Amino acid sequence: MKPIFLIGFMGSGKTTIGTELAQILSCTYKDTDHIVEINQGCAIASIFAHEGEQAFRDYETYALKQTIDAQIISTGGGIIERSENRRFMKNNGIVIYLQTHFEDINMRLQQDPTRPLWNHNDINDKKKLFERRLPIYEACADHIVDTHQRSIEEIVKHIKENILMHNHNK
Repeated sequence: MKPIFLIGFMGSGKTTIGTELAQILSCTYKDTDHIVEINQGCAIASIFAHEGEQAFRDYETYALKQTIDAQIISTGGGIIERSENRRFMKNNGIVIYLQTHFEDINMRLQQDPTRPLWNHNDINDKKKLFERRLPIYEACADHIVDTHQRSIEEIVKHIKENILMHNHNK
């Protein structure tokens, strides 16, 4: 099986779906945000606060390259900001975009203190960031999975039955 890279805006469910998918398929799993936190020895919010977004993006690119031995990889919402990251994912696996409505993300992240790009912006800035990234996610994706009003189980089942089985036979 080719590695699966899950992309999407923050709060789209990449970590939750990735963990569940890896468990159901008995696959190895890595999360780029988790790798960054382990490598740097601190939370992402702390990196943003003390070193800035550019430093975080550098750490994120390095973390992405450390996923080469995993089968399911959850990525940070902004990983698609760098063309080298998009190329890496396209060249090394199947890219699945978890397409999530802005309203769903806003509801999920309202009480989440760990999201620096979410917590430090007003609703208009959040919406602009979301809209700016949409075409990048779509262009990068091999497959788009709409997550709106679908349970974790439904999304995982859809990926397993409609994407992985199809690609496994190629």
